Amino acid sequence: MPTSIITTDDLREFKMELLDDIKKLLTRQASGKLKKYLKSSEVMDLLQVSPGTLQNLRINGTLPYTKVGGIIYYDSEEIQKVMDANRVHHGLNS
Repeated sequence: MPTSIITTDDLREFKMELLDDIKKLLTRQASGKLKKYLKSSEVMDLLQVSPGTLQNLRINGTLPYTKVGGIIYYDSEEIQKVMDANRVHHGLNS
């Protein structure tokens, strides 16, 4: 197996590429850009809920969804609206 020598320039270039990738990920996260439509597994991960809880949120009409070819999709904007609408505010005098 041939041996390759890694130079400090190689390491510097790798560092810059890695930093650029991290910056892109952080920018995307900070701007709140989620995919438009999420599958059930993604919603469960996002909201940290079980399959049963997600099913209950569908059944009771809390989370709107679309079913296409047996796959359930959720609009990420609708999820945000539901989260905002159910936000609990605790005032100083409550």
